[in-house]
Amino acid sequence: MTRTATTARVRELLEDGSSRTYAQEAGIRLKDTPQPLYQLLVLAHLLSARIRAATAVAAAEALFEAGMRTPRRMREATWQQRVDALGEGGYRRYDERTATQLGQEAELVLERYGGDLRRMRESAHGDTEAMREALQEMPGIGPAGADIFLREAQGIWPELAPYLDDRVLEGARRTGLPADPVALARLVPRDELPAVAAALVRASVGRARADSG
Repeated sequence: MTRTATTARVRELLEDGSSRTYAQEAGIRLKDTPQPLYQLLVLAHLLSARIRAATAVAAAEALFEAGMRTPRRMREATWQQRVDALGEGGYRRYDERTATQLGQEAELVLERYGGDLRRMRESAHGDTEAMREALQEMPGIGPAGADIFLREAQGIWPELAPYLDDRVLEGARRTGLPADPVALARLVPRDELPAVAAALVRASVGRARADSG
């Protein structure tokens, strides 16, 4: 594929509905402030299970609509309130375990970072791998959840870019785009990388499933 054709293919992806980031789908207005960053963590947690992405997004929305938008409110909610919100979003297969983990996760975010994940970034001194490791210390967040968080956050934390993990690169191969992070990143402005990554993750597993695991 020529560079012109490759660039055109990327533009097609960005103009398609599948290019919305998962944060956008969940109604998160992602910016470098504590509340949306915490909401992204919750969303990454939910998306990392072997469950439909649409279900994970709906569960995140239900949690936020129930008032659990900050780590403090998540911690203060009862276990049953978390289970009920997850169930309302259709997240029933993992609801009880996830409700417990979300409470533990909120507690850790409050104790270690004062409720502000920007402090995690500061502690990592801009090192991507250090942030990835810190994320995996959260209850319920493994490599897949860390990847989801970082590829969405790269639009606001520039030192992460390009964060294009194996799932993204598999989608690139399937769509005929470069399966090299640097080459792929050169095709779009940095602030569009999260959208391209989301579209390629969907391409890697099909439109019906976009969970990472």
